[in-house]
Amino acid sequence: MDNKPIVALDFSTEKEVTQFLKLFADTQLNLKVGMELFYQQGPAIIYSLKEAGHDVFLDIKLHDIPTTVKKAMTGIAGLGVDMINMHAAGGKVMMEEAREGLDKGTGPNQQKPLLIAVTQLTSTTEEMLRDEQRSVDTIHDSVLHYAGLARDAQADGVVCSTYEAESIGESLGESFLRVTPGIRLNPKNAHDQKRVATPERARELGSTHIVVGRSITQAADPVQSYLEVLRQWEGDK
Repeated sequence: MDNKPIVALDFSTEKEVTQFLKLFADTQLNLKVGMELFYQQGPAIIYSLKEAGHDVFLDIKLHDIPTTVKKAMTGIAGLGVDMINMHAAGGKVMMEEAREGLDKGTGPNQQKPLLIAVTQLTSTTEEMLRDEQRSVDTIHDSVLHYAGLARDAQADGVVCSTYEAESIGESLGESFLRVTPGIRLNPKNAHDQKRVATPERARELGSTHIVVGRSITQAADPVQSYLEVLRQWEGDK
C-alpha cells in the first residue's frame, strides 16, 4: 500500500460502496473496510475491492488471546488485504503471534500485509484515560509506550493521532509507520473523535498514512473533496 490517503468506506452495504466508487471511475484508491462493512458483507467485499484494483486496509482491531489472534491473522492473510490492525493493548506476545499468523498465511506469490497496532483511539480523552482506564500516563506517553511494544513485536507501525506521530517517528525511526485517522478538511467537524487534524497538519507532524472518512464520503462532491485531501497531503500548493 502506498501513502495516498486511505478512504474509509463508512457504509454497511455493497450497493452503497459500489455507488460511491462509481464516482471515481477507474481511479485506484486506498480503501479502509471497517467493522460495520466487513461484519455485514464478509470477505466477499474484500475480494470485490481487490478485483477492482484497490488496496485494502482491513480495520477490525483484533484483540484476543494470542493463539486466537494468530489463527485469525493466518486466515486474514489469505484474503489478500494490504494492511490489517490489532490492539496493542493485547500485549507483546499477542502482537508477536499476530505477526507469525500473517507470515504463515501469506502465500509465496503474495505481498505480506502491513501489520499495524492500534494505540489509543482518537475518541479517547485524557479524562477517559485517567478515569476509565485508570492510567497515570498521559495519552502521549501511553501511545509511545504501546508503539514501542508494537515495534519490538515486529509490527510495521501503529495507528495514532497526529499529536503523537512526530514523537513516534523521532523515537522509533521514520520507517515505522504512523497511520492517522481523525482527518478532517474542517477540524471543527470532529463528530465522535477528539484528536483530529487536517491533511496538511498531519503531513507536517509526520504521519506516514492518513485515513479520511466523512470529509470525503459525506461531501457534496466526494471526488473534489478527495482531490483536496490529496492536494493538502502531498503539499501541492
